[in-house]
Amino acid sequence: MNRLSPRLALAGLGLVCATSVAAALVAQHRFGMEPCPWCILQRLVFIAIAALSLLAAALPWGLLRRLLSALTVPLAGAGIAAALYQHFVAAQSASCALTFADKVIGFFGVDTRWPEVFEVRASCADAAVSVLGVPFEFWSLALFAIAGMVLLASAVTPNRRA
Repeated sequence: MNRLSPRLALAGLGLVCATSVAAALVAQHRFGMEPCPWCILQRLVFIAIAALSLLAAALPWGLLRRLLSALTVPLAGAGIAAALYQHFVAAQSASCALTFADKVIGFFGVDTRWPEVFEVRASCADAAVSVLGVPFEFWSLALFAIAGMVLLASAVTPNRRA
C-alpha cells in the first residue's frame, strides 16, 4: 500500500483543523459550551494551521511546501502549550482574565471583528467541560499533536508527485 502523499496529508490536515473549529462553534452555539480566552486562542491556532496547511498543499513546488510545513510546526507546539496551560493552570484559577491568551486576542482584534466566533464568553474554570469523559482541551491537544506530526513528516519527506 502506498503511503499518503505530503500534499494529500496537508490538505487533510487543513480540513480537519477547519472542521475542529466548526465543531467548537457548534458546541458553543448549539450546546452552550461558552469559550474561555484559551479556547479562543486555540481556535486561532487551528485556523492558522488550517490555512497554512491548505496553502502548502496547493503549492506546486515541493521545496516551498516542505519549508512552509516546517515553519508551521511551531504553531502546533503553541497549540499544545495552550491546551496544557488551559487544563493545568487556567482552569484551576478563579479568573483567567488578562492572560497571554487575552492579549493575543486583543492584539489581533478578532473578538470585536467576529464576536460570534472569537468573543470570550466564560472564565477558564467555567469553560472546563468534558466530552466522552475527556476534557475538551485534551481533544484539542491530541489534534495539535497529530498536526505537528503531519507537518513534521511533510517537512522532511522528499519531494514526490501528488
